[in-house]
Amino acid sequence: MQHWIELFIKEIKGTGLLQWIATIFGVAEVLLAKRNNILLYPAGIIGIVLSLYLLVDVQLYAEAALNMYYLVMSIYGWVYWMKKRDEPPVQISYANRNEWYITLGISLGGWAVFYVLLKYFTPSDVPILDSFVSSTAWAGMWLLARRKIENWVLLNISNFVAVPLLFYKSLPLFACLTIFLFVVAIFGYYDWKKKLEGKLTVAH
Repeated sequence: MQHWIELFIKEIKGTGLLQWIATIFGVAEVLLAKRNNILLYPAGIIGIVLSLYLLVDVQLYAEAALNMYYLVMSIYGWVYWMKKRDEPPVQISYANRNEWYITLGISLGGWAVFYVLLKYFTPSDVPILDSFVSSTAWAGMWLLARRKIENWVLLNISNFVAVPLLFYKSLPLFACLTIFLFVVAIFGYYDWKKKLEGKLTVAH
């Protein structure tokens, strides 16, 4: 145990400034998401751009592609969340059947596509895990952009697998951030559920 603690401390000390900055903005993004605050998107965009460079540098190509997707979905989500003229803001809701079909399609289809690309067209040594983490996170981000409560479930499936993968790739701060995201996502789910149930109670 002492050996692992010393190894962790050594990796933290050797962590570059860029990873620290990206982690700080990542923390800000998830805390703002938990509070259902639209400022999660500008904070996330900054962290995404920085993370993209770091992930390519350690050959986590699917997660790098995931960050490109995050960038697009963050811009989309930012616009989607804003009030439109003569329309109320988008409210938290449960995913319907069609949205679940899309979610499963993104998760399973994305996993297969990413795996093939990583296995045969990149030097990745973790194609199965890298592709799974990315595809489930893609699905979760799509649900988040549409303010669906199930986004927390998909994101935490991705987070659970991402933690050991990030430690393996010597990205300890990103791994710690992911553990933090995992915990916050649990509280985020129950916070959103309370808001949603309150809205449904008022509606009835």
